[in-house]
Amino acid sequence: MKEQQGREVRPVRRAPEGHRHCPACGETKLLDDFPRNRSARSGYGRYCKPCHNAKGKETRERLYGGTREYHLRRRYGVGQKEFDELLAEQGGVCAICGSADPQHLDHDHRTGWVRGILCFNCNGGLGQFRDSPERLARAITYLRGTTWQRVLIHPGVFQMCSPTRGRPPSQRS
Repeated sequence: MKEQQGREVRPVRRAPEGHRHCPACGETKLLDDFPRNRSARSGYGRYCKPCHNAKGKETRERLYGGTREYHLRRRYGVGQKEFDELLAEQGGVCAICGSADPQHLDHDHRTGWVRGILCFNCNGGLGQFRDSPERLARAITYLRGTTWQRVLIHPGVFQMCSPTRGRPPSQRS
């Protein structure tokens, strides 16, 4: 390597038009094999996609001990240890429905504060209702008022009807 102003400088590798050289694997590949990077002068990442992914995985392992720890720290500011402690406080079950082995950390989208650990369905349900207590209350009211019941309309013949929705079953049937 050359020395320029006290620093080591790598020699420039020339690649054919539409190609780029990956310094990690030493191969020259098509530009489509490199991730896009708007901040780079060329518009592409330095390493090819497989090398880029391997370097990212190695960094997550080295700095955080794994992908799960990295995800929890980056998104919620807690680690696997805190996750396990919160799960133990909840008795190892979903904070809403009580199902075993919940894996989703629930948080308030306005403040970012962690609320609890939920199962996939409960976490998705809160998300669908946009964390709105008013929407959830209206859903509860709707469910209570529209519970379908079996009504006997003729000996041995039942019709499903709702106390607040639709018409009552006809007596002529």
